[in-house]
Amino acid sequence: MSIELSLWGHACVRLESASGKRLVIDPGSYSDRAVLEDADAVLVTHEHGDHMVPGELRDAVENSSHLDVWGPDPVIDQIAVDALVAGRMHRVRSGDSFVAAGFDVLALGESHARAHPDLTPVANLAYLVDGVVLHPGDSFTVPAAGTRVEVLLAPLSGPWLKVGELVDYVRAVGPRVVVPIHDAMNSQAGNDLADRLVASLGGTIDYRRLRPGDTFTVG
Repeated sequence: MSIELSLWGHACVRLESASGKRLVIDPGSYSDRAVLEDADAVLVTHEHGDHMVPGELRDAVENSSHLDVWGPDPVIDQIAVDALVAGRMHRVRSGDSFVAAGFDVLALGESHARAHPDLTPVANLAYLVDGVVLHPGDSFTVPAAGTRVEVLLAPLSGPWLKVGELVDYVRAVGPRVVVPIHDAMNSQAGNDLADRLVASLGGTIDYRRLRPGDTFTVG
């Protein structure tokens, strides 16, 4: 099945199926809020504000007759405050598989990458969509051996990572295509440098820098 993948700023992407169903992942404070206006389902990897804004997600569900949201317990706890919203909030744990907006989703991993030994990592789930697109959130989650990831949405910048770690992560996952995300905190020069390093050291990959609104077809 072909998927149209588009970037909506920072860690937020939208996947659109051939039937027109739209799955949004991590619509946080640095992303374009318009992505929620016609979403059919939302996946949230973890509770940090650059990945989810509780009030906006709650409003989006209340203003839609069909929008559902999936995420780990801390995410759902922050959004679901009444019966209407709670009925379309779904708690997810590592190893769960489910269907969201017609896409088959597998949840992987458990925790946010550690930024410092004094900080306790929050819950973080990576999502493997239709077996081909992997969004790790803020983690270095690697799918089971033998999983052929077509597109890795690769976090490029954050207080919890350095570029060398990302290079090793890309090599471990072994995707065909790498799309950098999670880069709102970088300058343009910083993104350019990180792009060159990951593209040159990540292995035999197609490295695709998308601008907000850009799309490409997976599959």
